[in-house]
Amino acid sequence: MDRRTFLQTLAVPALLAQTKRPNIVVILADDVGYSDLGCYGGEVHTPNLDKLAANGLRFTQFYNCARCCPSRASLLSGLYPHQTGVGNMVGGRPGDLEGYTGRMNDRNVTIAEVLRTAGYSTMMTGKWHLATPGPVARGFDEYYGMLHGYDSFWDESKYTRLPADHPKRTYGEGKFYATDAITDHTLDFLAVARKKKQPYFLYLAYNAAHFPLHAPKAAIDRYVPVYEKGWDEIRKQRFERMRKMELLPSRWEFTPRSTIPPNRVSTPHGWDNKQNPAWDTIEADRRKDLVRRMSIYAAMIEIMDRNIGRVVEDLKANGELENTLILFLSDNGACAEWDPWGFDNSSGPDNTLHKGAELDRMGQAGTYHSYGSGWANACNTPFRYYKHYNHEGGIATPLIAHWPGNVRAGAMEQQPGHLIDLMPTCVELAGAKYPAEAKGKAILPMEGRSLVPTFKGKKIQRDALYWEHEGNRAIRIGKWKAVALLPAGKWELYDLERDRTEMHDLAAKDPKRLQSMIAQWEHWARRTHAIPWMWKPEYGS
Repeated sequence: MDRRTFLQTLAVPALLAQTKRPNIVVILADDVGYSDLGCYGGEVHTPNLDKLAANGLRFTQFYNCARCCPSRASLLSGLYPHQTGVGNMVGGRPGDLEGYTGRMNDRNVTIAEVLRTAGYSTMMTGKWHLATPGPVARGFDEYYGMLHGYDSFWDESKYTRLPADHPKRTYGEGKFYATDAITDHTLDFLAVARKKKQPYFLYLAYNAAHFPLHAPKAAIDRYVPVYEKGWDEIRKQRFERMRKMELLPSRWEFTPRSTIPPNRVSTPHGWDNKQNPAWDTIEADRRKDLVRRMSIYAAMIEIMDRNIGRVVEDLKANGELENTLILFLSDNGACAEWDPWGFDNSSGPDNTLHKGAELDRMGQAGTYHSYGSGWANACNTPFRYYKHYNHEGGIATPLIAHWPGNVRAGAMEQQPGHLIDLMPTCVELAGAKYPAEAKGKAILPMEGRSLVPTFKGKKIQRDALYWEHEGNRAIRIGKWKAVALLPAGKWELYDLERDRTEMHDLAAKDPKRLQSMIAQWEHWARRTHAIPWMWKPEYGS
């Protein structure tokens, strides 16, 4: 008996009867910063997400795991990523330490696997990026998308339909764009699910706005005037809007432009520990190139928003919107890889300065760009640092919860939450049974807390939240956060209630508290196999 069949046998017959259990739709964006959306203070045109936020609940202190693969493993499993084997990226690391094997192990179950046992149809579209076994083997009835981490938005051949013998759309020459195609298949899957007359779980994982930055030229052109003012002015405008929207307390300070941490992944580029440059110090041709890069990125988010609107309209047209929980969030903070100018051709310090007619070609088929650390800093306003790192800029995500009549419309939730909370939330709403074992293997208990009480304004109890990625470490206990940058970095201490922009390190003023938090983090690291792979292991095996 294979894993899929075994998990189906766990179903409780009483749960298979039709009830008013909600459909659940989890929408995950890729590399979208904390303040990019209009409803979080951004200038990007996101009317559909803004409407979901206006009629739903915005979380202001929700967290991811700082990088693509760990966040996806955590979201699907309800565990910290190291517990699933995906503490870093797919492919594993030297020594194959248990927390860093690069593939999801057999000590976890996915939301799809658990909800199938409760009679839910399960579908996934978009980016998988969790190696093998793939989405169908991990509980999804239908899949269409990109199995790997990133690729062209214009190349249909990079996207896969599973099971392979199930119907797949095809697109004519020049008609394919990934975000649209992912949504096309999403709507097809929803139509199939409705025929089963079961509640459904949809995991819609767009690859927007991850590099390579690709969008139709007309959509890019509309944003060029917006970003000609540069990243310094964009950061200030976002900060002011966020204060007016009461996303930020007035006591939180506006951060200086972030520095660029030492680059441990690609070839050295000369920007290590330097600050992103002031916009008005950059020469004119470089500014035009950078404006174009950010305009492509913004266009990608706008197109994603438009496609989310297609899904919402489909739910509404089929009378399902009222009984569907929609959750929208991002897998990590905005991507700074690797310097202020961004890269071209491949990930690394390989920059091409585009001039004149070359600017119009940017973002089109056959091109390959990122937008760099200066714009990433703006996208993570008001926070410091970026994707990869465990300061707030790397791990803070917008989270919108929309479920008419069941969440506080137009409210903001200040309680901290984490990706590990999505599994217990889904299990509770589905009336599912989380298994203690599968195929004779013990399944680790869920680490998170259900978010359902927060929908009605109630408190949830938790001990602490933890992070580790590439040697970046953090722990949050209540309002206190201890965080360290890279393996050699010293621990810092912040009171996030007073200073969530992490401007005032209290490590020297409160060493006793800091040492207690470090000890608690180390205990967690031992328990969850969060031993950074580039360190000489210090915490046992």
